[in-house]
Amino acid sequence: MFRKGSGRAKKLLLPLLLWLCLCLPAGCAASQARTGTQQEFTDFTGQIFRSEITASTLNMHYTLAHPENYGITEYPITFGRLSAGSGAEASAILENWKQSLERFEKKNLPISQQMTYDIMMDYIEREIPAAKLGLYEELLRANNGFQAQLPVLLAEYVFYDEQDIKDYLGLLSCVPDFFGQIFQAERQKSAKGLFMADFALEDLVAQCNNFTQDLGNNYLLSTFNSRIDGMEGISQEQAQAYKQENQKLVAEQVIPAYQKLAQDLSSLQGTGKNTGGLCGLPGGKEYYEYLVAHATGSALTVEEMQRQTARQRERDLADLTDIVGENPSISQKCSSYQLPTEDPSLILTDLQEKMKDDFPSPPEVSFSVKEVHPSLEEYTAPAFYLTPPIDDVSQNCIYINKAKGDAKLQLYTTLAHEGFPGHLYQNVMERSCGLNPIRSLFGSSGYAEGWATYVEMQSFYYADVDRDVAAFLQKNQSALLSLYATADMGIHHNGWSLRDTVDFFGKYQIKNKAAIQEVYHMIVEEPAHYLKYYIGYLEFLNLKEYAMKRYGGDYSDYKFHEALMKMGSAPFWILKEYLPAYWN
Repeated sequence: MFRKGSGRAKKLLLPLLLWLCLCLPAGCAASQARTGTQQEFTDFTGQIFRSEITASTLNMHYTLAHPENYGITEYPITFGRLSAGSGAEASAILENWKQSLERFEKKNLPISQQMTYDIMMDYIEREIPAAKLGLYEELLRANNGFQAQLPVLLAEYVFYDEQDIKDYLGLLSCVPDFFGQIFQAERQKSAKGLFMADFALEDLVAQCNNFTQDLGNNYLLSTFNSRIDGMEGISQEQAQAYKQENQKLVAEQVIPAYQKLAQDLSSLQGTGKNTGGLCGLPGGKEYYEYLVAHATGSALTVEEMQRQTARQRERDLADLTDIVGENPSISQKCSSYQLPTEDPSLILTDLQEKMKDDFPSPPEVSFSVKEVHPSLEEYTAPAFYLTPPIDDVSQNCIYINKAKGDAKLQLYTTLAHEGFPGHLYQNVMERSCGLNPIRSLFGSSGYAEGWATYVEMQSFYYADVDRDVAAFLQKNQSALLSLYATADMGIHHNGWSLRDTVDFFGKYQIKNKAAIQEVYHMIVEEPAHYLKYYIGYLEFLNLKEYAMKRYGGDYSDYKFHEALMKMGSAPFWILKEYLPAYWN
């Protein structure tokens, strides 16, 4: 019954990177008169975008297929630099950003720039008080940490031209140093009593060791060779030289870096003082509240989220009771139904056809469905989508983890979450609307995962199954996600122990203690993870309810979804404020 939530492997905009440390031009000084124009705002955001995006070559490559078209021709090859500065330094830089932004008269900017202004200001005002909490951030997590995502991001690193090959090989040589920086941050956390619990450490060490097994079959070799073979414009001799260099770097840099990281982390075993939620750390509750706001894009307090989650769960459970009352054989139907196909590509094609009445048609794009490499199956989500560069959405890739694979309707709805009308659709639509490039740096995880969960719930009714079966399974899925969300908030905000968590799930007739312990550990390791999905989903329901009341007979799901795609990812209070300006 339990499954770890599916989700895309998004670009790593590392919060500890010194991306904030950029020098704004004198022309943006706050002391100048407020005479900012549309072009000045474009120049201002463009300069920030270029400074940030070149701070990490990996981020840049996954954001831009052709950086030269954005005035980026020279850049260092780097994963970035972890901040060793103080919270005061970060706050000062953010204040500088804020003062520079306030120079612009927002009312004199067009609507799209006004929205960008608000998104940036919202980010700055949330981050300034949180600057002192930087040491609580955890880059190493078993499912979504840097070390888990890096192999997949390297395997999917597209070679648009020969420079990309050189950048890629340069990044491989940077892995040891960057892992060393991460470990130094972990040592600081250990010294401050903020290091992870031993069970989380053991998961990380096992994952690193698993990746380093059987070098000859490591997929960083085979995937690189395939990409090189598909390149045009390089000779066979040069191709062979690149393959040999890649093999050498993987063997002598990447694999040893993972091995050393495992060894270094093991030396900190036993130094983690807290085996429960963040509220068990000094200052941890404050950090959790910040993290929840950052992850969800919601302006609700944690207590408000808890109440709304409970209310939605009560409604879903009441609906389940009604369905059973009207259809006593529903349980049998839910176990015996069949779908026309379980082929992922055919399912995605079917979803594109079924969604036409409710969602605007996306531009024509291609997509592929791949399987997660066996070495990553244990630590990877059931499925995820890799976001394409903002300047090239033609190629899209969805990964399926067969080790945690779904069947029948679960596979159908998972593909809706990752593909159409989920992540793939959302990204393609937003890119086609010509959003300011800087918007790609301030995307909301709560928007992205909330949208994918929202449309996943819709997709139950697109499948070719009995309506009662679809409704029963959808309400059950929503209720189950609400349990995870409540547990997340209970563990990290209210200090639930494992015993408390077992008791909570027991109230809903979920009594598999081993499964509950697995969920407890996962939630401890990845705070606010489930809230991105569930609170994001609830916020879309809130926004939909607002639109229905405001527009009455003029409301349609099609218009609602069209306005959302035009606005793009943003905190939910900003979406609500700007919805009328984008409503057709």
